[in-house]
Amino acid sequence: MPPVTAPPLGGHALLVLLVQASLLLCAALLLGRLAVRLKLPAVSGELTAGILLGPSVVGRLVPGFHHWLQTSEASQVHLLDAVGQVGVILLVGTTALEIDLGLVRRTGRKSLTVGAFGLLIPLGLGCAAGLVAPAVLLPAGRERGLFAFFIGVALCVSALPVIAKMLSDMRLLHRDIAQLTIAVGVVDDVAGWMLLSVASAMAASGLTLGSVAEPLCWLLLITVCAMVLGRPAIRWLMARSRTPHTVMATATLVIVGCATATQAMGMEASFGALVGGLLAGAAGSETKRALAPLRSVTLSVLAPLYFAEAGLRMNLFALGTPLIALAALCALVVATVGKFAGALFGARVAKLDRRAALVLGAGMNARGVIQIIVAGIGLRLGVLNTASYTIVVLIALATSLMAPPVLRRAVQRIEVNDEERARLQQSKDLAGTPREDALPTP
Repeated sequence: MPPVTAPPLGGHALLVLLVQASLLLCAALLLGRLAVRLKLPAVSGELTAGILLGPSVVGRLVPGFHHWLQTSEASQVHLLDAVGQVGVILLVGTTALEIDLGLVRRTGRKSLTVGAFGLLIPLGLGCAAGLVAPAVLLPAGRERGLFAFFIGVALCVSALPVIAKMLSDMRLLHRDIAQLTIAVGVVDDVAGWMLLSVASAMAASGLTLGSVAEPLCWLLLITVCAMVLGRPAIRWLMARSRTPHTVMATATLVIVGCATATQAMGMEASFGALVGGLLAGAAGSETKRALAPLRSVTLSVLAPLYFAEAGLRMNLFALGTPLIALAALCALVVATVGKFAGALFGARVAKLDRRAALVLGAGMNARGVIQIIVAGIGLRLGVLNTASYTIVVLIALATSLMAPPVLRRAVQRIEVNDEERARLQQSKDLAGTPREDALPTP
């Protein structure tokens, strides 16, 4: 008997997918640009696009169209989700290209110390919050211990892209404290993805000693293989890529291949994409330049589409229940206090003053893109339900909005030293900005 092949995608299914993607992308781009004009993170507008098209607004005003757009057929829902998952893998991979592990080595003990405290304290507080969370936030049939650990991971992550973007927009990258904040963000980012992979493996196999030990062994194996075998292999491949198109194809294959490997190990594909991006980025600046077109498509098309889809899954009416609204407020307080407390204790151990601790806490408190991805993974794995997913995404949005003003005021309290002035002038010279002492006096 010949093998049975799956039928091709039907015309109606394709139509629904195209309408979904077109509406989400159009709304995400428009509201994302509006958010930027209002000096807000673009992701806030992109999330709002999904919320407007989801059950919170369109679902109430035009229920018939919403039912057609958000069909309950699993196969149709998975089509749009698959597009979003590809976007997440490429987003994490291309973002990892810009991670400078050398910056962590240069800042040494300070970044590792603050990063460790800034990760462990909110992780512990988040786990404690998950243990006492209302039962209405737990999916049916899930262990509370696994839910608590995932909440801890969701509340302890920091968004390195958001941190770097904020410091760049505020023109603070020449400051020493800004460089230290980015280095701490690198530590939190990499460790957070590792913890997420452990949580994902536990979600698949249950909360047992083996479910914890196995992903940790895989993490150790992946790290060793990436450092010993991966780095020289990728450099060898990149050196033989003669054209920019070949470099881009090779780097993309590395990112997707690593994501495939970690997914096959029972871990999260996004962690593999992070490892692949780090390996590709270590091959040199040529790789980063060649991947500029892929990064542009990812950031301008796939990422907004994914974040709009993330908003589509939110239901703000869940917050109408007083118990859930109170839980959301408490989770926001726990998340914020955890990051600032971690920065304060880490700064004390690293012998930094309170002003530096405030800057580090403000920067690390921005969750943004990473926490939204974590929330989506939790919903996909069945660790979060719609109510808890909505709370986690709202925390990501709230912390990203509160970070810039706090960070701006905190940095202003730290005096600029001569080395920072020289660094700023050097960047102006490279940009073609006239020197201040060369400007004509009025």
